[in-house]
Amino acid sequence: MTHHPPTTAETNVSGLPGVTLLVTTGCQYCEDARSELSARSSRAELDLDIVSVGSAYGKALQAAHRPAMFPLVLIDGKRFSVGRLPRRKLDRALSKRAVR
Repeated sequence: MTHHPPTTAETNVSGLPGVTLLVTTGCQYCEDARSELSARSSRAELDLDIVSVGSAYGKALQAAHRPAMFPLVLIDGKRFSVGRLPRRKLDRALSKRAVR
């Protein structure tokens, strides 16, 4: 699990799906997503990057994706979900990504 913005030179050498979680303070859905995604990261299902909306990278993500609520979840840089983490949809997305 990383806690910094990836650079253009940085690649996901693990081959795992790269998941970015954009969070804010006092957000129940953010804490739920952080817990679930951290558990999956510890089981080597994904490479997790947790980003605070208050950081420079977080502000850039917020400006680029304009989420109506938090958390914002990106998989391999693409918008996956906003708000409550859809676990079944996540399972499907990760299994499709693994088949590639």
